[in-house]
Amino acid sequence: MENLPSWLTEAIPLITEYGIKLIGGLILWIVGGWLIGIAVKLFTKAVSSKLESTLVGYLSTILAVGLKIILIVAILGYFGVETTTFAALLAGAGLAIGTAWGGLLTNFAAGVFIMILKPFKKGDFITAGEVTGTVTEIGLFVTVIDKMDNVKAIVGNNKIFSGNIENFTANPYRRVELTAQLDHTTDVNDAISRLKEKVSKIPNIDKSKGVDVEVLTFTLAGPVLAVRPYVHNDNYWPVYFATNKAISEVGGEGSYNAPTTHHNVSK
Repeated sequence: MENLPSWLTEAIPLITEYGIKLIGGLILWIVGGWLIGIAVKLFTKAVSSKLESTLVGYLSTILAVGLKIILIVAILGYFGVETTTFAALLAGAGLAIGTAWGGLLTNFAAGVFIMILKPFKKGDFITAGEVTGTVTEIGLFVTVIDKMDNVKAIVGNNKIFSGNIENFTANPYRRVELTAQLDHTTDVNDAISRLKEKVSKIPNIDKSKGVDVEVLTFTLAGPVLAVRPYVHNDNYWPVYFATNKAISEVGGEGSYNAPTTHHNVSK
């Protein structure tokens, strides 16, 4: 030690002190990371049976990032860095990001509520966000819907959650709602009887609920009949088209006149 240069003699205590701190900081990072991993695994295990897998993954990632930020701040404090300033800068950056990404965060919040409340699930046929189709994916920011013309629509979750949602597959059965316009000369009771008989023979309708055929309203051409069979969701469209066909066939079988509007013009 006596033969060492004076600057090296003075530097050895500092090197020793900061070397020990560096080793200590490294140990804190390793042990802290290990504990964070355990905490995230326990959290994931605790909520995986209660929440959607996508939501669980995002929440686990947010928890891991948050805990690592806390760990970094703690390590900086261990090295003597003024953490209050760092925390203030972090909070300011978070506020700026939150303001800039306000729309994205709104979609995120709506996505969380959709996954918790479950107004629909993957595979459901819905109308939401002014789009009608089958849900193929539910994310935390957007929901993917395949429309009836096989066009893929990607809708922001906030637009879905802030409006009305119609879930056509939530209930096992639906009612097909069609109308039959009659001419004013047509025997209404005959038309109702023929339609009930014809439509009731369509495959896959729910015969336990019967077929509703009643006068719905009147137009200048004549009475309008409501034709409403009930059907399971899986067979909705085949029954829908078959009912339309039955309405057309009944008109021909009954030799009904084609509906035409009539006006009385007085001089």
